Amino acid sequence: MDGGSPLERLLRRDRVITIAGVAALCLLGWLYIVAGAGLGMNAWEMTRVALFPHQQTADMTSDMSGMDMPGMDMSAMATATEPRVWGAANWALMIAMWWVMMIAMMSPSAAPTVLLYARVHRHALAQGQIQDKLAPTGVFMAGYLLVWLGFSVAAAALHWLLEREAVVTAAMMSSQSRWLSGIVLIAAGLYQLSPLKNACLSHCRAPTAFLSRHWRPHALGALRLGALHGAFCVGCCWMLMALLFVGGIMNLVWVAGLAILVLVEKVFPVGQWVGRAAGIALIAWGSATLLV
Repeated sequence: MDGGSPLERLLRRDRVITIAGVAALCLLGWLYIVAGAGLGMNAWEMTRVALFPHQQTADMTSDMSGMDMPGMDMSAMATATEPRVWGAANWALMIAMWWVMMIAMMSPSAAPTVLLYARVHRHALAQGQIQDKLAPTGVFMAGYLLVWLGFSVAAAALHWLLEREAVVTAAMMSSQSRWLSGIVLIAAGLYQLSPLKNACLSHCRAPTAFLSRHWRPHALGALRLGALHGAFCVGCCWMLMALLFVGGIMNLVWVAGLAILVLVEKVFPVGQWVGRAAGIALIAWGSATLLV
């Protein structure tokens, strides 16, 4: 029995290959985050659970600043409580940290669209509608991730600004200001209920309609389509990602919780209702934060 050329056999397994590729990206991203993203502390050491994280962060910073014990490295402690110096290497490290974190958090919710794109491409290839036998699915994913790279550059710039203004700590990378925490929580909650959020989420929840409306052939078309899907995902989730400044950018509880919320919103039938309920809860949480 003729199984076809090696390339044809490979293409028939594209679903498995795509799933394995997305899973590997996600797993490597999570391992990088847990290891500390090259910041000198692993993520477990930066993970805290508190209803009002800014209070815990402020208390820890105050305690560290007030310590004066024999044999203790006070210069290291001062560094932990003061804004870090952002040189070129540190900028690269922070942008990489944000980007890898976005890959780890967003890959699971993007997987259905990536898999559907691979299926549509395989069908178009079988029908003779296109001739591109290689690359388009990977190029689609590359376009998607490049948009999140752009978001990561902007997030790192905001991170630098907040740290310079001493409202986000250098050590724990979380808010120590009730005003920042409260405003971000309320803003995220309001955005969850906004028409723009709903419009972007609708595109993410309906990959079939998205692909049929925006489909373009060839590798350049795949890159464009992936970037467009990434833009809708950023539009859907950017305020949720801003919540990391409240709970801690490397806080595994917050990172995992937000990744799960994004996955439920985009993939599960009750996702839109869960997102709206989360918005109401965030508004209430932010209001309480401003009062404590």
